[in-house]
Amino acid sequence: MTAPIALSCGEPAGIGPEIAAKAWSAMRDSCPFFYIGDAAHLPPSTPVARISHPSEAIDTCATALPVLQLDFPAPNVPGEPDPANAPSVVAAIEQGVSLVQSGAASALCTAPIHKKALIDGAGFGYPGHTEFLAALAGRDRVVMMLASDQLRVVPATIHIPLSEVPSALTPELLTETILITAEGLRRNFGIAHPRIAVAGLNPHAGEGGKIGSEEVDWIANLITDLPTKDFTVTGPHPADTMFHAAARVRYDAAIAMYHDQALIPIKTLDFDKGVNVTLGLPFIRTSPDHGTALDIAGQGIATPTSLIEALKLAQRMAHSSKLSMSATKS
Repeated sequence: MTAPIALSCGEPAGIGPEIAAKAWSAMRDSCPFFYIGDAAHLPPSTPVARISHPSEAIDTCATALPVLQLDFPAPNVPGEPDPANAPSVVAAIEQGVSLVQSGAASALCTAPIHKKALIDGAGFGYPGHTEFLAALAGRDRVVMMLASDQLRVVPATIHIPLSEVPSALTPELLTETILITAEGLRRNFGIAHPRIAVAGLNPHAGEGGKIGSEEVDWIANLITDLPTKDFTVTGPHPADTMFHAAARVRYDAAIAMYHDQALIPIKTLDFDKGVNVTLGLPFIRTSPDHGTALDIAGQGIATPTSLIEALKLAQRMAHSSKLSMSATKS
């Protein structure tokens, strides 16, 4: 039997505890997972079963939300992050990574964190979850994918000013992004021969050098010369014609050159169901594609849709990865 999914609690003053309880209510018979955090932070009406090992979640999840208890020093006041809880938030992530690396959990799903609270209370030295997970796994380079049933898209550069994108976008970075994406599609999504489409950096993909020269200077040649034994890659394509329905059926994932070029299409197509996936880690990690939503925390109105989709995708990816490993051994 596949091990359950670990869900790290994230910022307890945000909507994480609420959507965790709602996700359990919706998925308790179909997707066993357990919550790493303080049971006292969950909504009072949540049926809770404290467990001592992830394996107990398989039998427990149908009747109560399994909680691997992690005592926090302060209560959760909705909308008001307490830096005193920051070390415990970090510890929940670290414990989730340890459990998935040991095989006790099949995947890690992470509820949203509040970076300022982590910096103030724990001296958190990473831009976000993704970089912290890469450091814990000993990986220098990982890739962020946003995925839904309608589109998978990867930004080659992420949280940097638009003015810095041309210098940050190097041949080495783009090559690594393409290769990590191809391997992730094979191993975690069960796509034997992935098809990858690469967007241009400039409008109309540079229009032959008339609206920017990066495409003709190096991007087109990089795509042409890239060894593609087990996948195909095309581009650079004009980004404004890559994301309509007829174009999307021609690729399994699109690689965009910067944050908004990637995230605007998927958030327009499937705002509530987008899932953040980290490729290039030695384990599966997903996350809902939203933040802590402090402004609505504790009001009972937060939707668990993205978290539910993140847990479902983690379950499918774990199954695909298991099949891929079996095929490799045989």
